[in-house]
Amino acid sequence: MLWYLKERTLSVNHIKSLTGELFYWSAILFSNTLGTALGDFIADDFGLGFSGGATLISSLLLLTILAHYFTRVSSVVLFWIAFVLTRPFGATFGDLLTKPTEYSGLGFGTKGSSLLLFMLLVSLVILAVV
Repeated sequence: MLWYLKERTLSVNHIKSLTGELFYWSAILFSNTLGTALGDFIADDFGLGFSGGATLISSLLLLTILAHYFTRVSSVVLFWIAFVLTRPFGATFGDLLTKPTEYSGLGFGTKGSSLLLFMLLVSLVILAVV
């Protein structure tokens, strides 16, 4: 709210002042911290587990994408919704990949998950270039 009142926009494409930069990086810091905590809360306290949490947040991200293409909701608003949702998604999906199966994870561990995600990234880059 303060960011909008001061800068008259929440668009990250129009940051042209030190104050705008400070608001932007504050948003990054808070969303990363709170998003990770929200992902853990959804997985643990809601009882959804890592797969349920990742599925729930993936569904919300999908709805955000659909809203972008099929509604007139502001793209700036949808950007920030997606931005915030990617934080708990990363936390729950990361836990899903790394945690042992007895804790409802897939048991790839940090090395296996890193290798899997690296291969996915390389594949997506190749697809984008070709």
